Amino acid sequence: MKDGSSRRRARRIAIGAAVVLALAGMNGPALYRFGSEQYHEYKINRPEYKAENGKWDVVEFPEEYRLNTIHAALLHTGKILLIAGSGNNQDNFDAKKFDTRVWDPVAKKIKKVPTPADLFCTGHTQLPNGNLLIAGGTKRYEKLKGDITKAGGLMVVHNENPDKPITLPAGTRFTGKENGKTFVSKDPVNVERATKVFDPATGKFLRNEPGLGRIYVEAQKSGAKYETGTQDNYRVQGLSGADTRNTYGIAEKLALDKKDFQGIKDAYEFDPVAEKYIKVDPMNEARWYPTLTTLSDGKILSLSGLDEIGQLVPGKNEVYDPKTKKWTYTKGVRQFPTYPAISLMQNGKLFYSGANAGYGPDDVGRDPGVWDLRTNKFKKLKGMSDPKLLETAGTVLLPPAQDEKYMVIGGGGVGESKRSSKKTRIVDLLADNPKFTDGPELEKGTRYPQYSILPDDDVLVSGGSEDYRGRGDSNILQARMYDSGTNEFKRVADPLVGRNYHSGSILLPDGRVMFFGSDSLYADKGNTKPGKFEQRVEIYTPPYLFQGSRPTLSGGPKTIERGDSATFTTQHSSSIKTARLIRPSASTHVTDVDQRSVALDFEKTEGGIEVTVPKSRNLVGSGWYMLFVTDDQGTPSKAQWVRIP
Repeated sequence: MKDGSSRRRARRIAIGAAVVLALAGMNGPALYRFGSEQYHEYKINRPEYKAENGKWDVVEFPEEYRLNTIHAALLHTGKILLIAGSGNNQDNFDAKKFDTRVWDPVAKKIKKVPTPADLFCTGHTQLPNGNLLIAGGTKRYEKLKGDITKAGGLMVVHNENPDKPITLPAGTRFTGKENGKTFVSKDPVNVERATKVFDPATGKFLRNEPGLGRIYVEAQKSGAKYETGTQDNYRVQGLSGADTRNTYGIAEKLALDKKDFQGIKDAYEFDPVAEKYIKVDPMNEARWYPTLTTLSDGKILSLSGLDEIGQLVPGKNEVYDPKTKKWTYTKGVRQFPTYPAISLMQNGKLFYSGANAGYGPDDVGRDPGVWDLRTNKFKKLKGMSDPKLLETAGTVLLPPAQDEKYMVIGGGGVGESKRSSKKTRIVDLLADNPKFTDGPELEKGTRYPQYSILPDDDVLVSGGSEDYRGRGDSNILQARMYDSGTNEFKRVADPLVGRNYHSGSILLPDGRVMFFGSDSLYADKGNTKPGKFEQRVEIYTPPYLFQGSRPTLSGGPKTIERGDSATFTTQHSSSIKTARLIRPSASTHVTDVDQRSVALDFEKTEGGIEVTVPKSRNLVGSGWYMLFVTDDQGTPSKAQWVRIP
């Protein structure tokens, strides 16, 4: 039980008794005249209810500033970056109408920001300098079966020339040797030169290993008769000399099947001060639905995603160096489903919870485990319950981060499955033999849960839906606080807005939590009424902000080195119980892999508090953090922004 909980309970009992006496003074008929909605409003606005359960408020932007928020990040200016890109709207995509907003929740102002590309379904994370790295997005929207008129698919181009690469322009024609059908490439492709392979024992030349390039092709004419059913070798038209022998294509079935979204290589840094995008070198691989994870040296790992032809990136992961603004491939190949939940551990390795946000084979890269990026070795972790229901699950590093315990929340079956899980699973990565054990259950099977770490070490878990994208009117209007000390959930006030696909939550510097987005397929139980994208923002004020006065925190340096101490002013130093550094969120698609709350050692001083930052770079990466202190009532201060260089 938390310090001060008995004192808090006594205060609530006193408030509750006063309200009971007040109600007793009302006559019965007057009370019954309340309608159910009015009584609900009255109930949730009572002081003792808010002190126990918190309060939700809906924010509606002026109509001209509303957008389909897909991604959101807290900037170190205290403002919120809201990114829609095309907002899952093909009309916007076709018109190149891409949206970004910067919202100041304190000044209650919002402004439009020019958006350079379709950053719909991009990846993002905070950089050491305070910028936000954004990489990937949408090159082409999916096409459903029935909407496709020309047969098409993946063509793998081979180059057997060991002396030079070859580039084929968009519009290159490939003709099958067996089927005689011709297909046309939609984009240019660069194919690396072949690699000479030698016998390691004798040094004798064995063969040339062809360089490979991947390209999307489609038939010249519409109709099912241009489909192919089997693999074939394809001659590349327009080549001459030795290139006609060295360069060829191989394709499996080229058909009228559904074509998935296609990714882009574009990468940007968003500058929170200038409030603009800055273009940096593109990734080596196009990615749609990638995860960006911060490494111990401040570099950023980009992994998974759908490539420029709508195929899962074939295990080629890469790292961004914020100093050079360039990308390099990592050692070896390892493939994951899209938006995999992968986070940095204190030993420098990476934890993969098995959770992801969709796309990818159901038998590739879905086992949870620990990944050593340097050696590319992967050790599976045991004990996961509902292991086939990890798509659209949430993953959170439970506070404090030093304990290295992760919780995996809910989830569902692969793709458009109706199945969902009530389970939470917890793993202690500091244990001698880490394995998952079940935590407290949710009331309902939950896909797309939103989760935010709070300054008092609770985790707020809210929303989601029982079915894929809220089908069947299955949004879950419930919220819970998870207490990592007692390993229990406590039900709190219900949210007012349903949240499922394309939604998320962000802890604000004042201790409240912002919720955004939601993209239901249907809005009724019979799945006949198309859903509408949820453009309203909702803010939850936790119970700890209804406990009376809150501790103050001011002054102090803006920069603190790892291992160093710094003094801040507070009028309540005698009552301070905890100090936490919380990394600002960058949330999308149930993915916020760098979110963490680090416990700080501290000493009370006359009129202040001296905090000490841990020395571990793997625990406290470089960048901006919110510094909160919490008193013996569990009430946090407003955050002070500090930078760890």
